[in-house]
Amino acid sequence: MAIEKNDTLFLLVKSLSKSEKRQFKVYAGRLGGNAKANFMLLFNLLDKLDEYNEPLILKKTTIKKQQISNAKAHLYKQILISLRLNPVHQNIRAHIREQFDFAAILYSKGLYKQSLKILEKAKEIAILNSENNLAFEIVEFEKVIESQYITRSLSNRAEELSKQAKKLNIKNARSSKLSNLSLQLYSLLLKQGYVKNNDDVLFVTNYFKKRLPSYEISELSFKEKLFLYKAYLWYHLILQDFVNSYKYSQKWVDLFDEEPNMKLQNPVFYLKGINYLLESLYLAKHKTKFIEVFNKLEYEIDNELIAMNENTKSLVFLYYNHNKLNQYFLEGKFTKGLPFVSFLINEIPKYHAIIDAHHIMVFYYKIASMYFGAGDYKLCIYYLNKIISNKELKMREDLLCFSRILNLVAHYDAGIDFNIEALIVSTYKFLLKMNNLQQVQRKMISFLKKLSKIYPQDLKKAFIELNEELKTLENHPYEKRAFLYLDIISWLESKIENKTVEQIIRQKAKFLNK
Repeated sequence: MAIEKNDTLFLLVKSLSKSEKRQFKVYAGRLGGNAKANFMLLFNLLDKLDEYNEPLILKKTTIKKQQISNAKAHLYKQILISLRLNPVHQNIRAHIREQFDFAAILYSKGLYKQSLKILEKAKEIAILNSENNLAFEIVEFEKVIESQYITRSLSNRAEELSKQAKKLNIKNARSSKLSNLSLQLYSLLLKQGYVKNNDDVLFVTNYFKKRLPSYEISELSFKEKLFLYKAYLWYHLILQDFVNSYKYSQKWVDLFDEEPNMKLQNPVFYLKGINYLLESLYLAKHKTKFIEVFNKLEYEIDNELIAMNENTKSLVFLYYNHNKLNQYFLEGKFTKGLPFVSFLINEIPKYHAIIDAHHIMVFYYKIASMYFGAGDYKLCIYYLNKIISNKELKMREDLLCFSRILNLVAHYDAGIDFNIEALIVSTYKFLLKMNNLQQVQRKMISFLKKLSKIYPQDLKKAFIELNEELKTLENHPYEKRAFLYLDIISWLESKIENKTVEQIIRQKAKFLNK
């Protein structure tokens, strides 16, 4: 049988920390007979393996082929129960659900008053922490109990619970609409990238306004504001309005700074907010503020001020390293960043199972850009080919497009021009197929195509002419997106001034935000 590298049970076992494994063994061993049970034999073997191998399991344990499916299912369930009991995985939501379960047990025993007392406390905690879905569920359960056990005037209590249910239902419906909108806009950004023309702007604007529910900001809960700011952030990012994307990502982060307990309850949302604040600052080229926010993130990571689990660890890896690369870009310190890039290349494979392939491709584009800036064109081409040769992954059109453009430029600078005509043709066809051919790409491809026919003494003049043409597009509302992925202007200036790209960008970096 073929080895199943992505077996769900195997991945779960391998995700366990040493303390979680110890706790599981203690939990499973609470009954003496479990030590030699099939699921424990399976656990001990999987813990030692580097990859899932079913024939080896059958050979090394007493589990029979017809038993393995049940043994795996039982082990999976027991591990999850053990993890649920682990204090590391306890949070407000888990606590509220636990109290709800206790209340349900008391209710089934006819202890209505005790059940209602627990539910009242759990509801207060849920509302205080913006867990309105759980609060609504609790109110609905209270209504069931009150219909059987009258604790006070039934009419007053019924009215009170009805009002609470209605208020929570409105909040949950609005929160759902806002979270749906933010997710749909994020999907739109991943699929289509930034707007390319007036039609795109009209479509996105109508899409956003049609789905945005009416609201009064003073009436919104923490979660509602969070989803609202997320929706506005994606909307402005798609429009390439980086000033407003900075504004709403800052509002997102401010929510957590105003209610620090929410950083512990919702560390994933907090990390994402910090990441998109940094992303917006990077796109707006606000170097000073970017470094300030990045230093804050670094401080909170180093001092363990962010709740850490396997999920947040992977996000910290993703966001910290992504923005560390962006810092090197903003400062133009490509050569200085190469040791960091080498470290990152060795670390990425460790996260393949938990970081999606799209984000890994983004890392490869950033790494390729670092090598390009440092003048190592062959390594730049090597990492771009990892993106270009990936035929299975559905990636952002912009990423696919500019990987090919940068690949052309890197081939030219590396002097690898024996097949550049074929590369130009294939790139041109690809861009036409993707309907992603803007003026900047057209001018670049046309320029590269005729480079081999330009006499050496006329090269500088040709670079100057293209630079002047592209500078008119640098602040164009739709064409400027090309310069977000590839600093073509700095590349041209390096040719004109006979300097490296790194020297040009470092010189510009001195004047950012001054």
